[in-house]
Amino acid sequence: MGALDSLSEYFSNHFDVSIRKRKKRKVMQTVNIKVKIDCDGCERKIKNAVSSMKGAKSVEVNRKMHKVTVSGYVDPKKVLKTVQSTGKKKAELWPYVPYTMVAYPYAAGAYDKRAPPGFVRKSEQAQAQPGGTDDKLMSLFSDENPNACTVM
Repeated sequence: MGALDSLSEYFSNHFDVSIRKRKKRKVMQTVNIKVKIDCDGCERKIKNAVSSMKGAKSVEVNRKMHKVTVSGYVDPKKVLKTVQSTGKKKAELWPYVPYTMVAYPYAAGAYDKRAPPGFVRKSEQAQAQPGGTDDKLMSLFSDENPNACTVM
């Protein structure tokens, strides 16, 4: 009976799946939005609009950093449109990365005076080139290289 049960289960599952519409599952993610928040009313309006979205699990609004963080099964573009629909037209996806993640934080495109403390703007110029001269120099004088300095 075990073989017949497994075959019947296979065919019933196979036909049920093919009949139903296949939906893409959204992944659990965290979306950060930069938006200027002036008062309690703005904060409440944004929080209510985003928390009513389908799939949003938690919403955090940080007025000091001008940042809205949404966690859940949501699409970043839809979150951005929802925030913009509250009257905040200059809202954008969070453009900053932590200071420690960038090789050249004071490059022309990365340094931003309006960035929150500990963050710089995400840019291509601030990223290290793979196989660049900095990597070669760092590996030349590393402790892992036994022939690094033969003068000593």
